[in-house]
Amino acid sequence: MPRIKNEDVQAVKERASIEEVVRDHVTLRGAGVGAMKGLCPFHDEKTPSFQIRPALGTYHCFGCGEGGDVISFLQEIDHLTFSEAVERLADKLGITLRYEETRPGERGRGEQAPVGQRTRLMEAHRVAEEFYHEALLASAEGRKGRDFLRDKGFTGAHAGTFMVGYAPREGTALVSHLRGRGFTEEELLLGGLANRRGRGLSDRFQGRVLWPIRAITGDTVGFGARRLYDDDWSPAKYLNTSETPIYKKTGVLYGLDLAKRAISTERTAVVVEGYTDVMAAHLSGVPTAVATCGTAFGSDHISILRRMLRDEAGRAPARVIFTFDGDAAGQKAAMKAFEQDQRWAAQSYVAVAADGQDPNDLWLAGEGDDDEQRGAGVRELVAGATPLFEFALRTTLAPYDLGEAAQRVQAMRAVAPILAQIKDATLRPEVTRDVAGWMGIDPSSLTTEVHRAQQRPAAPERRPASPEEGRGEAQGPPERPALPPPDLRDPVQMAERHLVQVALQYPLAIVAEDMEELAPEALRAPMHQAIWHALREAGGITGAAQVSARGWVEAVLGRTPPPVHPLVHELAVSMLPDRLDPDTGMPREAFVDWLVLRVRQAGIDQEIADLRGQLSRAPESSPDKRRLDERLMELHRERARLRARMD
Repeated sequence: MPRIKNEDVQAVKERASIEEVVRDHVTLRGAGVGAMKGLCPFHDEKTPSFQIRPALGTYHCFGCGEGGDVISFLQEIDHLTFSEAVERLADKLGITLRYEETRPGERGRGEQAPVGQRTRLMEAHRVAEEFYHEALLASAEGRKGRDFLRDKGFTGAHAGTFMVGYAPREGTALVSHLRGRGFTEEELLLGGLANRRGRGLSDRFQGRVLWPIRAITGDTVGFGARRLYDDDWSPAKYLNTSETPIYKKTGVLYGLDLAKRAISTERTAVVVEGYTDVMAAHLSGVPTAVATCGTAFGSDHISILRRMLRDEAGRAPARVIFTFDGDAAGQKAAMKAFEQDQRWAAQSYVAVAADGQDPNDLWLAGEGDDDEQRGAGVRELVAGATPLFEFALRTTLAPYDLGEAAQRVQAMRAVAPILAQIKDATLRPEVTRDVAGWMGIDPSSLTTEVHRAQQRPAAPERRPASPEEGRGEAQGPPERPALPPPDLRDPVQMAERHLVQVALQYPLAIVAEDMEELAPEALRAPMHQAIWHALREAGGITGAAQVSARGWVEAVLGRTPPPVHPLVHELAVSMLPDRLDPDTGMPREAFVDWLVLRVRQAGIDQEIADLRGQLSRAPESSPDKRRLDERLMELHRERARLRARMD
């Protein structure tokens, strides 16, 4: 994946207003000098614990711990990749992004689509969506589409909820409408809304029911169209928008714009097979349903859902439920999904109705006076989902005649690799015993075959991704081992915390020599040490004076390991325990001096204690003992000077 040039990323960060972006989702009010607060958009709360500092371009929630900059806020709130968030901001700011040169054989992007082009294409799709929807509801020709939806169990109100539309058969109806709204031929062709016909254009979709396909942000980027007439120019039952600068079929999921909040909250996703299945599921009270758009469920779709599910190793597993038809094609799709199961940390399930009905069939067969009553069958289907590995086991065993010894041996070898892939190692032996019971064989024989399957060479397993994975522009050094959090019960570590706060928020309030003389090792908390090291590596006070407040925080973040980033964001927005000087707008000189001296004294005290330990072990007449004695006396003198300054 091509990387956006770092200087362009920095330009976006510098020019984007975190206050404006956050205000689209959070009601903000003042929270002291230079800070604002509101109710956190990432978790439910009654008392505001979410804070931003516009000058520093950073946010942090003291309730759930979420924090970052304007790009990471967009990533979290709209479940975007790093590149998508940068591109979205750049489009609004009028910045043309450049991309790094790609390796031989890779498809490069060169430059982003010209500034405003993405916006124009999405606006054309928005206008087209309204045009198609009006044609469905109000035109005489649209009755064909209305009849189709009615046969599927949907009313006009349901069509309105999902903005389902109808493409007139005329052939140029949409082209004429969009040209009348000021869109050019080039835009209609580039956006996949029209085809070239001789010297003119014709509508890509004609005489079909259409579903608008939206990006996760809610912007319409394409359409899925269902054939209605036998003499349609295309024999394909379903026809989708071809790939365009704003639409890639493997990069979208139908219904995701409606489902994203429920998926994130419930940490559950239901993957169905078609547009009408998504409609039926949502109307039935299954708001986590999504579907692919004319392509098989694959790795790109997994990446999209993992970001929303917060699908990480070490957390309680999320749930992904696949609904498949009960026919051979459905079984094949389920087995393909199982092949990709190791890409998830989530637990995968499959829901297949006993008579092979899909969610739309169950919705159509439902009875009741309202959508909730009618959707009972759909909810029961999802609630009754079984683990995907169990479905894979039964499907694999189905062709074998387990009454014959030779076929039992073949079946055992066929199911052993599936059992070996069960993620929960404590569950695997129990399932192995159950499967041996189904097959009528000795559990120990099957267990032996499973162990063999585990030892066979396999393709490298893709580890569960971290939240950073998939952002496309991974910045900074590789992730290091986790550091212990500061112990704020320790008064020295609390003083370190406040000193680091000052250094991040008001670096010019610290005397340059103090930062240079205070070594990172003098701080007790490893995380504080990492940030202090980054502060000095970023140029110290001299470096801070040469960049903006936002640029200073970015410089420090670029020099700290990723596990420390949340603490940097937290300290960048936290309020100091001392009032600011009304004349300078910065922390009082006496407060900053006291913090520096307190931390330095603690470092000297620790070194004195270490030296005393070394002295107790050194021989009386050794040169080392004399050297240690001299150093100890020097430290005592330094400690006395510091105490005098503090007094």
